[in-house]
Amino acid sequence: MSRFYAFPLTALSGSLLLLSGHSLAAGLSLNEQSASGMGTAYAGRASSALDASTLYGNPAGMSRLQRAELSGGLAVIAPSIDINNAQGAAPGTNEGNMVSTSLIPFGYYVTPIDERWHVGVGAYVPFGGAADYEDSFQGRYQALETDVRVITVQPTVSYRIDERFAVGAGVTLNRIDGTLRNNLSNAPFGGTGDAELKSTGDDYGVGYNLGIMARLTDSTTLGVTYYSKVDYTLDGNTTLSGMDPNGAALGLVNGRYDASLDFTTPESASASLTHELDERWTLHGGAVWTRWSRLQRIDVENDGAQGALAVTTEEIGFRDVLGISAGASYQLNPQWILRGGMALDESPVSAENRSVRVPYGHRKAISVGAGWSPARNLSVDMAYAYLWESEAPVDQQDSTGAGLRPAYSADYETTAHGVSAQLTYQF
Repeated sequence: MSRFYAFPLTALSGSLLLLSGHSLAAGLSLNEQSASGMGTAYAGRASSALDASTLYGNPAGMSRLQRAELSGGLAVIAPSIDINNAQGAAPGTNEGNMVSTSLIPFGYYVTPIDERWHVGVGAYVPFGGAADYEDSFQGRYQALETDVRVITVQPTVSYRIDERFAVGAGVTLNRIDGTLRNNLSNAPFGGTGDAELKSTGDDYGVGYNLGIMARLTDSTTLGVTYYSKVDYTLDGNTTLSGMDPNGAALGLVNGRYDASLDFTTPESASASLTHELDERWTLHGGAVWTRWSRLQRIDVENDGAQGALAVTTEEIGFRDVLGISAGASYQLNPQWILRGGMALDESPVSAENRSVRVPYGHRKAISVGAGWSPARNLSVDMAYAYLWESEAPVDQQDSTGAGLRPAYSADYETTAHGVSAQLTYQF
């Protein structure tokens, strides 16, 4: 099996890999499923049932909602990425800021059936975003354009065992769409200019979420949530255009090929504690572990392609990661609650495996938020978060050994602003 090229249909993996540019969480996952949760940097997400968004944070938390609730909102993530000290075997520009502002919607409905049973349904975006380097980007042979959208619908049920313990479970129905564009150099064949490669694909996947919530004492609650892996087989096509005719000797023939990629998003587990100090102060702390070590390599099959394009392999080398967070809330008066928090997240990509697709380091985030209840059955939550990463050097060599993907290196610096707003109505 040739390892000349790691580009066909890695669009579909690359789309996932670049998601971290939009996320206020580590790795590839989006965290923005709740404005009330963002206010404390998502600390206590598994042990608090602030509103119907607990359907995602911990399905067991639905058992704490006294009435039917409809909750929905929108997060806006505005990243900024600077590229410094760029060097490459090919000429080009390094403008940075290839990740555009993202809008991330979410919505939930939860209702009690009786004193023990609750049911609900949620819709949210666990992965999503786009990255678009300028066409003259110096590292355009490694990555140029990436776009992905993952939408999840989650029907959920919870059961209250007694006054202190509850369990919950939900089925996740997921759809993924991905696109990638990057260039190949014609110089090795004596040609001029670049060839363009574009890959697209989509698939549906099914997973599940499980949760346990236990009130350990009258003032302390423990929550644990498990998010299952989801298996995808993305079907789509790879289109190669502008390739010099001499590329045919290596199987690089202009055309459109049916393609498929097996990809698995990993399982994760979160645990958190919520402690009520008094009538006004509440403390939160939590940790999330994600098994990204599942993603070590990607094998792509391109139907009808020959030579290097028939089956390709890309080494990813991800590792398991742990994120921790801490936060607090203060009940200012019956109408207003103030929140704050901070989070530290590991990057799933090590220094030796960092690439233009995942140019991210370890992350730090701080957040503030507020909740306002103008009426007994209505609440509005707002939050702001700021993220920054350690400097992330990228050093990629030509993986083809033939000059088709010229080497590129640079130092990446990433920051992001996030704001979120949410409206909750109790029936």
